[in-house]
Amino acid sequence: MRASAFVYPWDVNGDPEAPARIADLGVAQVTLAAAYHSTRALTPRHPRHRVVTAEHAAVLYPPDSARWQGRALRPYESGDWAPGDAYGEAAAALADAGLPVHTWVVLAHNSRLGAEHPHTCVVNAYGDRYPWAPCIAQPATRAYLTDLAAEAAVRPGARGTELESLGWYGLAHLHAHDKTGGVPLGDAGQYLMSLCFCPDCRAGYGTQGLDADELAAAVRTALEPVWRGAVPSDGGWAGVEKLLGAASANATRAWRDDRARTLQEAAVSSVRAAAPDGFRILLHADPVSYHCGANAGVDPAHILAVADGVVVPCTGGAGLLPPFAEQAGDDTVLAANLTVVSGMGGSPRTLAADAARARDLGATELRLYHAGLASDGDLEAVRAGLRVG
Repeated sequence: MRASAFVYPWDVNGDPEAPARIADLGVAQVTLAAAYHSTRALTPRHPRHRVVTAEHAAVLYPPDSARWQGRALRPYESGDWAPGDAYGEAAAALADAGLPVHTWVVLAHNSRLGAEHPHTCVVNAYGDRYPWAPCIAQPATRAYLTDLAAEAAVRPGARGTELESLGWYGLAHLHAHDKTGGVPLGDAGQYLMSLCFCPDCRAGYGTQGLDADELAAAVRTALEPVWRGAVPSDGGWAGVEKLLGAASANATRAWRDDRARTLQEAAVSSVRAAAPDGFRILLHADPVSYHCGANAGVDPAHILAVADGVVVPCTGGAGLLPPFAEQAGDDTVLAANLTVVSGMGGSPRTLAADAARARDLGATELRLYHAGLASDGDLEAVRAGLRVG
């Protein structure tokens, strides 16, 4: 199967050996970050550094000043971790090594945006704001994300894009010194703690026949036994209905599904309008529409009618692929995303077997996370696995 490796610009820039090393893995392309969230990343082979700290979410190229002039919500430029046109420099070096480049664009996940514009954040039923999670129901946020998708996706020379976090983000979020695991929330608890009660969402619940104040009170009441550890909050959507009541639960889901679906449609349309012919647009996706996070919850039939395909998390098992495979057409891209960094829970030594299993469940391509973070031993296992595959 065709494989692509995820890469950051700082993995390549300043390391003249990086492009050839990545090409030698046997991948057919690279998925290169053009807009990314804050992170601390290891660079185990770079001749100039070993750790890169990206202090905030940023675009890794100079943004178009005319596009963003006068707008309160606009992309942040990167600091010294990716100076200048870091994306463009890395993309050129990779292309020179014979690797087609696709952009990797993180959208509705931006802690700096939330810190500087707190009104844009998801607000839970207790009034707590989630700075990392922009509310995708707010018109200004939707316009910002749609324009950012087009600008960051369609970089010079890019053959396609992979859009991450194009949907709801909620409570779940990796955070420095995280202390939120004291009560297991499960699927249902995560959903209730991710419901947004900003003014736009409160009005949106009204269109579904719900009173926002009563709904927030119902969420808090439903969660009270969960906080005490008296009631499990797992059980998927049935668990949400059990905690909140079926009518209220389904009304909230109708509002949120609509906001996610229409944003995905708008963002993909915006990218298509800016892109050359043959440009492929994929979404990082989860086939359960009420799920939140980097892999946006989607309806498989809908999203495969909008985008050219999806990137599906498959580390630990490829069970999320079949719902997409059931809706796929002949040209649909179903990319199984496998972590190949042993220290991050990946299994590069079983890559060939994992790829075969994913192919049996409908995958047409592979995504390998992450060529810059992996050790030499992990990369050698990737080379061996791709040769077998």
